[in-house]
Amino acid sequence: MKLRDGRHLAYQENGVPKEEAKHKIVFVHGFTSNRLDPMIVTNEAVRELGVYVVTFDRPGYGESDPDPNRTPKSLALDIEELADYLGLGSKFYVVGKSMGGQVVWGCLKYIPHRLAGAALVAPVINYWWPSFPAKLANEAYKLQLPQDQWALRIAHYAPWLTYWWNTQKLFPSSAVIARRQVATQQGAYESLHRDMKIGFGKWEFDPMAMENPLPNDEGKVHLWQGDEDKKVPVDLQRFIAKKLPWIQYHELPGAGHALHYVPGMIEGVLRALLVGEEGK
Repeated sequence: MKLRDGRHLAYQENGVPKEEAKHKIVFVHGFTSNRLDPMIVTNEAVRELGVYVVTFDRPGYGESDPDPNRTPKSLALDIEELADYLGLGSKFYVVGKSMGGQVVWGCLKYIPHRLAGAALVAPVINYWWPSFPAKLANEAYKLQLPQDQWALRIAHYAPWLTYWWNTQKLFPSSAVIARRQVATQQGAYESLHRDMKIGFGKWEFDPMAMENPLPNDEGKVHLWQGDEDKKVPVDLQRFIAKKLPWIQYHELPGAGHALHYVPGMIEGVLRALLVGEEGK
């Protein structure tokens, strides 16, 4: 589809036909992934619950055009425009995995009136969100590998050096990127490196300063986290859950970052989000 600013956004429709669906979900993929992410669309519960799922390539990934001006707000507006283009109705659900979880925060901030509910699955945090106590954020930050600490520090304090740092050979660059090199049609700068600059840069808002975006029982917001996640420290997610009482927090003992591999996990996410049944 062609967006308001002339960019093209690639998407894929999944699940039951839109006209027959009881629920409509926009799924947001994570770092180094794309619209073909199988997390939700291959789950049997999608058909059982009558779910239509649209996945899309975030700007700079897959077949979607880059967005040099991308911000948390602009991507939320892209999602709203996609939903209107596909005729999803006045309200729909959003589910974000890993880095896609940050996009869900943007949706909760900028288009809450369009949301029937939201789920953040192992959402990546930003260590520089103002509400984090400095000691807590620093301790969690130091749990990352030294090269990842440097990569995130540069993305935050010197974003113009992000591409250089992650391509130079003098010092170890991001271990996450090095372990998960993928072919990106738009290039690593417009996908992986821009993700780092935005995800760990200076945000337009602090998620933990938000009032309930879905008041009066207009919808629920769920957050799932594994307590052995090496990429997203569980202590920070626990702090967010305590800070925001309107978050329904689900912690999985013994689980890491790839929660979609936990048996029953995705069905639990869908049932908790769509029909109010407590998930794993």
